[in-house]
Amino acid sequence: MLIGYARISTVDQNLDLQKDALLKSGCNEVFEDTISGSKSEREGLNKLLKYIRPGDTVVVWKLDRLGRSLKHLIELVQILNDRSVGFKSLQENIDTTTASGKLFLHIFGSLAEFERELIKERTIAGLKAAAERGRKGGRPRLMDTNKIEQARALHRSHIPVSEICKTLGISKGTLYRNLTIKNNA
Repeated sequence: MLIGYARISTVDQNLDLQKDALLKSGCNEVFEDTISGSKSEREGLNKLLKYIRPGDTVVVWKLDRLGRSLKHLIELVQILNDRSVGFKSLQENIDTTTASGKLFLHIFGSLAEFERELIKERTIAGLKAAAERGRKGGRPRLMDTNKIEQARALHRSHIPVSEICKTLGISKGTLYRNLTIKNNA
């Protein structure tokens, strides 16, 4: 059975074009969402994933309607494949129930993996270059040596923890973490 999935990002857009194309292609059911593709929780998609059975084919009007990213699209298609469910995109003419459709999707998957590796390499190179210039990555420390000493003095004076945190502009976790570090040193 062909089962459609349509998604628009905003209420200003209209699902009619996608739904008409999906119904024309032979879809018996069409699940829909009106939500940004970047959102991980999509009610219509979740309902579709619960509804499908082995032998079904999920049909979308265009690839970007299903996945939040290429990686996410590949993951979703792999989930469908693992459940013996096909995938078809009308605009890109991809159909994983055919050999050429599977090949095309594997090429997409390889490109997505290649892109992730390039990003990883660039990030590592950037961090290395910054380190060579004396810069460290990560979030700046909230507590320097003077603030730690000030916190210890206030703590020894039996000032309530909430007051110390308010005075220094830090959370309780930051206070306890730094008091422990200093006490163990």
